[in-house]
Amino acid sequence: MALFITSMWTKTVETSPGLQRGLNFSMAAATLSNLFYNTSKNVEFPTERKLPMLDKVPTYPYGVRPPKMMKDLATIRGPELVHNKLLYKQYGIITLCGGFLRPGHIDMIRITINKKLNVSTTFAVWRIDPPWKPITKKGQGKRMGKGKGPIDHYVTPVKAGRILIEVGGHIDFEEIRPLLQEVCYKLPVDAIPVSEVLLQDLKIEEEGEARRNINPFSMERVIDYEMHGSARWISKYDRKYYGKYI
Repeated sequence: MALFITSMWTKTVETSPGLQRGLNFSMAAATLSNLFYNTSKNVEFPTERKLPMLDKVPTYPYGVRPPKMMKDLATIRGPELVHNKLLYKQYGIITLCGGFLRPGHIDMIRITINKKLNVSTTFAVWRIDPPWKPITKKGQGKRMGKGKGPIDHYVTPVKAGRILIEVGGHIDFEEIRPLLQEVCYKLPVDAIPVSEVLLQDLKIEEEGEARRNINPFSMERVIDYEMHGSARWISKYDRKYYGKYI
């Protein structure tokens, strides 16, 4: 039984496209204690157990013209430093890279989760903001120039390590994981379903790898000591994140 479950988890993780972008999830996290970890004791249920509909367009006060913004890729670059933990200490979806979530993606998450969610025993909550960043677009056939185009739609920027939604209640991780994985396959960013124990194990494993690494030739050392003329060809983001995030 253990071998079957371990191989099933291995197949799910290896087919996730985000693992090919620099994050290494080993088999140490796929143990029976993690797969069947149940935190349904003393569960605090929120008032609304289903995902509510989020506004597709932000509301501005009367007389205020909706502002236009630059692309500003800094909103999706780097790690998430705030919303990177599970507040209900159960299950959720975490991103592996940055990107923009359109209103259609947010509706997909809401419809997929609410359709198969048993509100008598489980709940789901948002961990992202409604779309707030305007994306402009000129009409087809328009000439370039003459100012910035009109606002076409709004998006929600997310960074790597951002918790998108949380799911909890009287349910095991193996029961809710197929539903969360279905959402991950449809997202425009790489994401995986996680539990509280899995996040803790991954953090311990990452710290252990850094502690056991005795090779001084690393990306941090190359950039800090400007080896191989790295100061001429690396970007300012490589100096900040040491090549961990695109």
